[in-house]
Amino acid sequence: MRLSVSMFPLVETASAPSKLRLGGFMAAIALIILSVGLASCVVGPRYHKPSASTPAAPNYKESPINFQDAEGWKVASPQDAMLRGNWWEVFQQPELNELEEQLNINNQNIKIFFENYLAARAQIREAHAQYYPTVSVGAAVTRSRSSGNTGAGTAGTGGAGNSGSEITEFSTPVDISWAPDLFGRVRNTVREFRAAAQVSAADLENERLLEQATLAETYFQIRGQDELQRVLNATVQADEELVKLAQARYDTGTDTEVSVQQAIQTLESARAAATNVGIARAQYEHAIATLLGKTATDFTIPVRPLLVQPPAIPTGTPSQLLERRPDIAAAERQMAAANAVIGIGYAAYYPSLTLSASGGFASSAISKLFNASSRVWSIGPSVSETVFDAGLRRATIDQYIATYNADVANYRQTVLTAFQQVEDYLAQTRLLWQEIQQEQAAVDAAQKAYDLEKARYETGLDPYLNLLTTQTALLNTQQTLTNLNVQQMTGAVLLVEALGGGWDVSQLPTASQVSQKPPADQRTIEK
Repeated sequence: MRLSVSMFPLVETASAPSKLRLGGFMAAIALIILSVGLASCVVGPRYHKPSASTPAAPNYKESPINFQDAEGWKVASPQDAMLRGNWWEVFQQPELNELEEQLNINNQNIKIFFENYLAARAQIREAHAQYYPTVSVGAAVTRSRSSGNTGAGTAGTGGAGNSGSEITEFSTPVDISWAPDLFGRVRNTVREFRAAAQVSAADLENERLLEQATLAETYFQIRGQDELQRVLNATVQADEELVKLAQARYDTGTDTEVSVQQAIQTLESARAAATNVGIARAQYEHAIATLLGKTATDFTIPVRPLLVQPPAIPTGTPSQLLERRPDIAAAERQMAAANAVIGIGYAAYYPSLTLSASGGFASSAISKLFNASSRVWSIGPSVSETVFDAGLRRATIDQYIATYNADVANYRQTVLTAFQQVEDYLAQTRLLWQEIQQEQAAVDAAQKAYDLEKARYETGLDPYLNLLTTQTALLNTQQTLTNLNVQQMTGAVLLVEALGGGWDVSQLPTASQVSQKPPADQRTIEK
């Protein structure tokens, strides 16, 4: 149940005493001044950033600093405490740099998040408009007819009703309505939308980082496929020579036809494996085209076998991570938005005041519409308060508090996940480095064994089956080494992503910045 009280209603008429009009007007002005004074009141809890679990150690557990005894392991220099700006440039791949620049301009997923950010900013201006009065103007023509049977009969008609009358009225009303923000409902709404816009800005940067990292991963996957293609092409070439050798030995009677068929089988298997590499490469190439906002039909990346060692990734300190991850920033701003919503809920416990006024001209003759005697106006505030709602407001606030507490848990979980990811990829990068050294030793040994066995086969000391065994072992170790190198490069990219790329919280737009109207070119309909 909601009580509404209208105070000091005032309508100007020809017979209204001037003292009454003046007294009502002064009372309305006094109420306006009082409402402005009350507008400084804001109900609801103040926002304080909740604590999050952060390590006390100066370095990550899996930090390269703790494993400097690992042979060949690269450690970032202390001055490179954080990545800055275009993080992908640390890989020193000009082709990747060019692709990343195209992605930042044309990626459609980034565009979606950017437009969502602009929509969130527009909501701030929508909420801010509630600070001000609403003014509407209009013009109307009304023609009405009264009933002829509502009064006494006309003399001489035997009591029969009159024929009624028709009236035409012209009016030009102007209506003004204003609900002062007495207890901070509008201010908390603005704060909510400001924080929500900052959430959207952080989500945009998180999506941008995700797309950039996906592009870098896919790029190194393609280069890995090109390297694998080179290995398999070399294997096919070697197998072709072995088929010729087996055939020559068979023709001279020093080998059997079984060896010839085994050599042919090995050659065709290698050719099939070399062909199969093209499937994954084509799919990676198509994926990059989509990331760049281009059709896969018109996009090609030249073949270039390339496997390089990843650079030393500067990790900074664990205490810096909370300032570097856009998803953590988004989770923190989400808590601020939820806190403001609680204040909106508490404002429902207090009365609401509406100040309204209307004026204009009204006349039955359009020629006299704008005469001084045709003017009409009224002014009057109204106050309303809910006195019974069966616990609705309390339940609503409880809901908002539970939502806020859930956002706090989500923030802390996001922080924990961030540290987990950094430690995961630090460990992966370090251990892959050691595994690659071990696999390289295996490749070298397999190559030497193959060369020795090939010489023995050529001289007739061993059958082809022995050579086939060593050749298969060599190819397997080469493929494994290639895949490990690709995994190491993509792992370095994932480590950069886990560290937040080149972003930090200082780049998050302030409450004032998100409240500004964006440029005109960002408010046009796409064609």
